[in-house]
Amino acid sequence: MSSRVAAHTAPDVNKDLARLTEISVADHFAAGADAVNLRLEELDREWDLDQAMASVSALMVALGGVLGLTVSRRFLGIPFVVAGALFQHAVEGWSPVLPVLRRLGFRTRQEIDEERYALKAVRGDFKDLPQPANPGSVRDLGIILHRWRIN
Repeated sequence: MSSRVAAHTAPDVNKDLARLTEISVADHFAAGADAVNLRLEELDREWDLDQAMASVSALMVALGGVLGLTVSRRFLGIPFVVAGALFQHAVEGWSPVLPVLRRLGFRTRQEIDEERYALKAVRGDFKDLPQPANPGSVRDLGIILHRWRIN
């Protein structure tokens, strides 16, 4: 997981997101190969945290611009605040909207990839590769495979 985002996310939210990933992998594996394939397709379409932040920011900038032009010039400050929040997220990994998006279930690209690689591992995609002696959990195996950058 992106350590900057994790560091600025409540520990219970990080645990919940990790647990949901583990449950998803176990449930889809138990449901069979077709379920795993469908879940992998869903993961290809899942929005990550950065996409969600960019979308929210774009909407806020547009809203601030429209309100600034039609209601009051004071609303033109919204795009500047949003730009500052985006910059802060880029530098520190935190922004005011981050806790809200994390609680809504948005994951980092790395967290999504961990689930993807864990699903591929349990499906048997990597049977010809050397496996770790004791991966510990499905999520750990996903992290290991992600670090190998296997597609």
